[in-house]
Amino acid sequence: MVHSDQPVQKPAWGAVFAMSFGVFGLITAEFLPVSLLTPIADSLQVTEGQAGQTVTVTALMALFTSLVISLATRRIDRRWVLLGFSLILVASNLLVAFADNLHVILAGRLLLGIAIGGFWTLSTATAMRLVPADQVPKALSIIFSGVSLATIIATPLGSFLGDIIGWRNIFLLTALLGGLAFIWQFFSLPAMPADREKRHGSMLSVLMRPGMRWGMVAIIMLFTGHFAFFTYLRPFLETVAQVNVHALSLILLAFGVANFVGTSLAGYLLMRNLHLTLGGTTLLMGIMAILLAVFGHNSLLDGLCIALWGMAFGAIPVGWSTWITRTVPDEAETGGGLLVATIQLAITVGAAAGGWVFDANGARGVFFASSVLILLASMTIFTRLRQRA
Repeated sequence: MVHSDQPVQKPAWGAVFAMSFGVFGLITAEFLPVSLLTPIADSLQVTEGQAGQTVTVTALMALFTSLVISLATRRIDRRWVLLGFSLILVASNLLVAFADNLHVILAGRLLLGIAIGGFWTLSTATAMRLVPADQVPKALSIIFSGVSLATIIATPLGSFLGDIIGWRNIFLLTALLGGLAFIWQFFSLPAMPADREKRHGSMLSVLMRPGMRWGMVAIIMLFTGHFAFFTYLRPFLETVAQVNVHALSLILLAFGVANFVGTSLAGYLLMRNLHLTLGGTTLLMGIMAILLAVFGHNSLLDGLCIALWGMAFGAIPVGWSTWITRTVPDEAETGGGLLVATIQLAITVGAAAGGWVFDANGARGVFFASSVLILLASMTIFTRLRQRA
């Protein structure tokens, strides 16, 4: 039986891979409406804008859950909490698959937000209880590889299969993924009893720890810049680079594959030098944004820059999760919740602010603005976080 205050002697790699598979199911479910928006809207006789709220409500619920889940489940064995998230994934997709109106779908997507926000909040602290301390970056890299695989597979495969078997059956298949994740986790996750004697710090008290505030500032700038870039990547490629649909698909595939490679390499890099990996990958993203904004008419260069951006960003979620384990190791759950909430806020701000910049200055303006934010984030990492990383 693993206790939070005891060092882990033998790594539970089976449990780590089971968590990665659970992540794959969660992120696949999160991304599916993007590729199935039109058939969902047509089937329910609503607009695509209304159907698009299926993504918004999930993100908002994930943000809220990340703020409260650690405290709300503080007395429950983490094994059962994680298994509960897999069951919620199943229930969410079943609700969506059998929904006869948009309100039921939104209810199902709200459930999904609970699972996503809760899982990400607890994932870092859970990794610390499954493997020895020096193996945590590797474990997080494996867990986050599920995100990269879902990014590569979910959208194109969902779109392709949706035309063949219908969008409802796609969500049924995703419910099956959740069921398989539950079974694997049931047999592989060890008991992780809650420490009933420990008093968890509030998010405000954790935020006041040395290094945390500057870390959150860097995260907000980095993720705001990234999601402003990512949200308007397709319009940029279509209007500035003027690529066709085939080239667009290849570039997006290159981004996804490179992202997976970056995530896979992250564990090795982070174990060598966390500070340099965080700052260096962020700096590379900022440079790629500048090159895209200046030389965006060259589609070959665009493809190379976007692939390098994807590879660099692949190490970012793993890197910041590892940073939490080093900065607040005694409050990894609260710190994880703060990290998830900050990222969700940055995603919302990035998409909204990117839209304002896009309307005023076009896609190049978005990429210039992204580069400024990301380079400022890199500068913050190099100058303000050295002692903590």
